[in-house]
Amino acid sequence: MYKKLLLLAAITGCMQAQALDQVYRCGNEYTNDPARARERPCQLLEGGNVTVVQGTRPASRPAAARPASAPRAATAAGTPGSSAAEQRARESDARLILEAELRKAQARKAELQREYHHGEPAKQVTELANLGLYQQRVAGMQAEIARVDSDIAGIQRELSRLPQPAD
Repeated sequence: MYKKLLLLAAITGCMQAQALDQVYRCGNEYTNDPARARERPCQLLEGGNVTVVQGTRPASRPAAARPASAPRAATAAGTPGSSAAEQRARESDARLILEAELRKAQARKAELQREYHHGEPAKQVTELANLGLYQQRVAGMQAEIARVDSDIAGIQRELSRLPQPAD
């Protein structure tokens, strides 16, 4: 009799543990509460474990998501929460970085033009017998020069958007 009671208690405990392990998916939410799952259209998940990791919420909404009626704290420099001195420092740093990038791009263009040699670069050994390879390399050089020209124009546009530094 004692063994039967012990066996019955073990079976009951296993059934309760199994009932607690049932997980329901309700859209993007998960629950292990059968009553809540019956209230909503939820599906019982079979097999495997479910791990749900809570994500972090952004500190503030971007300006595009902010309602038009929401007040916006901005300084005279136009950036929320920054002083004029901080804004000038950021603009100065941006100008220095852009000027360095411009110098690098101009040096790269000069190097490419030197290699290009007015459309007649020196032929390589593999290109002596195959004119098609030479023409592909020349076309690639032209495309690279055009890309560098585009980069230079973009950097110059960005520099023109920055306010002139105060001397």
